[in-house]
Amino acid sequence: MTIGIVWFRQDLRLSDNPALVQASKECTALVCVFVADPLDQSVSQLGEASQVWLHHSLQSLDESLREKGNQLFFFQGESLGVLQQLMQDTGATRIYWNRCYDPATIARDKDIKLALKEYEPATFNGLLVFEPWENLKGDGTPYRVYTPFWRAAAKLIDEQPEMIDVLNAPRKTPAPDKKVAKAITGSVTLDRLALLPDKPWHSAMMSHWNVGEKSARNRLSTFLKSRVNDYNEGRNLPAESGTSRLSPHLHFGEISPRTVMKAILDGRQAKELAGGEETFAKEIFWREFAYCLIYHFPHTISEPMDSRFSRFKWAKNTDAHLHRWQRGNTGVPIVDAGMRELYATGWMHNRVRMIVASYLIKNLLIPWQSGENWFRDTLVDADLASNAMGWQWTAGSGADAAPFFRVFNPVLQGEKFDKEGDYVKRWVPELAEVSKKFVHKPWELPDDERATVDYPEPLVDLKETRQRALAAFDKIKGT
Repeated sequence: MTIGIVWFRQDLRLSDNPALVQASKECTALVCVFVADPLDQSVSQLGEASQVWLHHSLQSLDESLREKGNQLFFFQGESLGVLQQLMQDTGATRIYWNRCYDPATIARDKDIKLALKEYEPATFNGLLVFEPWENLKGDGTPYRVYTPFWRAAAKLIDEQPEMIDVLNAPRKTPAPDKKVAKAITGSVTLDRLALLPDKPWHSAMMSHWNVGEKSARNRLSTFLKSRVNDYNEGRNLPAESGTSRLSPHLHFGEISPRTVMKAILDGRQAKELAGGEETFAKEIFWREFAYCLIYHFPHTISEPMDSRFSRFKWAKNTDAHLHRWQRGNTGVPIVDAGMRELYATGWMHNRVRMIVASYLIKNLLIPWQSGENWFRDTLVDADLASNAMGWQWTAGSGADAAPFFRVFNPVLQGEKFDKEGDYVKRWVPELAEVSKKFVHKPWELPDDERATVDYPEPLVDLKETRQRALAAFDKIKGT
């Protein structure tokens, strides 16, 4: 009997899982494991919202494995120690996993691979379409601008279509016999991982979602059949269901980006894509771009790529303003609607993410890292790479970033993308009876009407704080 360990991380699925597929081919019995490692930035060091999703995703994966006659074993502790004990307990001779690309996990995985070299660890790409070192500029250096990155990626796919081939789930994942299973020490129940909070706030949040591999594939299929053609416009309208909402499924690996790209292309070449399909494909590769950036420039997780911004003068004593922003109580309707949507659902519409980020960084003059930290704690799709890149994009300090002087006016953004005020009225019910003329700027209501609306005055003056931000940027832009 050849026993193999399959170590699940950001690949909580059976289909297009190269580590699982290869293990199923080479081993007569598989021990499938998940380790809650406190040092693991990519999986276990998650905010509370993502921990809730992870609980349900692990539960779904365990159910899928049980349908195949196996199960998922859960462990807590330092990964290397857990895996070494497992190899000893089970008599396993092989170990398999799919790679992660954040700096801390890369360093840890190198140590694990070295320590377990006698077992010939087999590692695979299950998280991305391309490895971060496969799509580089002609001189071998990484891209720092997205458009040429996408063009090169599309060309690679057209020249090597096998790169988006999707692996079928194994027909069976043979379980270890009872003697081996009984010898496993240290395993715990899923509940013992304590991913769910003590207070049951998460039930309301998860009512907005269906978790797991089957749900991810259904969501992709529905989106491509009914919404992708309108994606160019729909993705900017927060009151409508115009986006795929696949981000948490991709983050936890319930579906692979190869599966998504294969479905988008449907036998065509990438250069043939147009309209909403092309834009959606570019969004998938925007995520790839983010992972390439943290792989090649790992400091950008927490530090600006543009070194000038290390000297930027942020506002002082901002705790009160940060708290008001976090709770959706700034007095700016589109900002408050987004922050309340985030708190209630663990997700926020992408257009609104840009608006609330611009407001925090440029109107409140609070460092982007504070916003990134809050998003990481409250988003169910809190992907380390995408989150850091998105915040640096708004801050003007990252790769291919928006210029710092591009300050979103939240009133104009609301009037343009939420014309009727439906999004604001859903998440800021205090404004439900305000006409669309004033719903994005209730401070301009006539005095008698304003007195009847229980909604705060704006936290700051938008015009004045815009000028303050630009003045602060002027001091560093030539340095």
